[in-house]
Amino acid sequence: MKTLYVAGPMTGIPEFNYPAFDAAEHALAARGYLVLNPTHAEKHNPTPGTPQAWGWYMRHCIRMVLAADGMALLPGWENSRGATLEHAIATALDLDVRTLDRWMEAEAIR
Repeated sequence: MKTLYVAGPMTGIPEFNYPAFDAAEHALAARGYLVLNPTHAEKHNPTPGTPQAWGWYMRHCIRMVLAADGMALLPGWENSRGATLEHAIATALDLDVRTLDRWMEAEAIR
């Protein structure tokens, strides 16, 4: 099973864009992918309900990128400081990087 990390913008977007990340996770999982969703980083927050610094979230998310086989990019990713960093890491490691739409066009892996 191919593992995909979802990357996209969060800062400055209502609800930190969680609805788009969660929709992407469900759509990709329905096509047979194992999905790593950065919105789940909050489950590891040592102070629940109190946001951590940007760097804390990025360290958590970069570990997910390293565990992935590919990356699904949400619209607007190129305007996100975090997503561009994740993209740079993924491309440097030669992961299969595509937009979410391209992953959805690909043949289902089931």
